[in-house]
Amino acid sequence: MSATKILVRGIKAKLRSQGLSYRELAKMIGVSEPTIKRDLSKGNFSLARLDKICAILGSEVTDLLTPDTDSKLTELSEAQELALVASPKLLLVTYLVVNEWKFADITRTFSITENELVNILLKMDGLRITDFRPPTRIRKLTARNFSWRKDGPVHNFFIQRVLPDFFSIPFDAPGDEFRFVGGTLSPVSVLRLQSSIRRVAAEFEQLVRQDVRLPLDERDSCTVILAMSSWEFSEFSKLRRSPRKRTRTAYAPTIR
Repeated sequence: MSATKILVRGIKAKLRSQGLSYRELAKMIGVSEPTIKRDLSKGNFSLARLDKICAILGSEVTDLLTPDTDSKLTELSEAQELALVASPKLLLVTYLVVNEWKFADITRTFSITENELVNILLKMDGLRITDFRPPTRIRKLTARNFSWRKDGPVHNFFIQRVLPDFFSIPFDAPGDEFRFVGGTLSPVSVLRLQSSIRRVAAEFEQLVRQDVRLPLDERDSCTVILAMSSWEFSEFSKLRRSPRKRTRTAYAPTIR
């Protein structure tokens, strides 16, 4: 197979993994959709356009020429997650890399020196979470639909350490939103609400992939927690005439 065909195949694979359509790519580059389709069918795009495509995909030409066979981790092993929660900085850098942060952005934003970050990335490489190529090239090995293990070490860390910290804030800054609602629903309505939660979570993921191409100073940290359960406040439950049966639950958290 020619290098051009491999390159085109690599671009198409990156577009699929990031959920980008030809139309969206064309809009970002500033050309028509037919132009992009023609370029990716014949492989006759200019080097300048290839540079733009690489910038949008957050990749280098060498990445597109290398089969992306390792980037399929949908979750980590128990041992990998235990290693992360044992080291706050290792967990932080993993969280950032999974969310497409670049080497320079990490050292510029956090109190982590370049040498320290290199050592952390080498540990992540040893854990097979990333493919690190010194001095600064990072290729994450996690899939687009990556998630932490349910009831695993990182999930439990979030529940025990992150959630209390998150819910201690007043939610009064611009862009903050907090709603706590409760009521009684039929099973059909519960299923409908579950579907809505999943759609919101999917939209959040799509927006993250879209905005990751912007400079860091045009983005800010955003955490969304979506949850639904048949839970009832214990003080209310004590007032029931007979014990209540907990028959259904739904839980869809997104912690970024």
